[in-house]
Amino acid sequence: MLFERMHHVAVIVSDYEKAKEFYVEKLGFPVLRENYRPDRGDWKLDLKFGDSELEIFSIPNAPPRLSYPEARGLRHLAFRVEDIERAIRELEEKGIPCEPVRRDPYTQRRMTFFHDPDGLPLELHE
Repeated sequence: MLFERMHHVAVIVSDYEKAKEFYVEKLGFPVLRENYRPDRGDWKLDLKFGDSELEIFSIPNAPPRLSYPEARGLRHLAFRVEDIERAIRELEEKGIPCEPVRRDPYTQRRMTFFHDPDGLPLELHE
């Protein structure tokens, strides 16, 4: 089996409008498609994420994440940046706090975490 690249990552959110503001307005992901699915009573927002897509679902009454950060399943999303200080400044200017910068013990690359409105850990990796 040959995997060429990641096609998409899907995230379920509790508040569609908050998530849309966060990922589109604050983080700057371009919208590819936005669809209301009447059969499911939810919204699906497809965002451009490099050569891939980030799918945002708002599913009514979806259960919250059980524990942080070590629940099974998706642990976090990591975004590659060229200049971590610049990325942190841009996020903090938009009211998005970041954790202190640290080094990945294996790659020695600098990294930090911030969170989406539902507390999903998001990483900046230089």
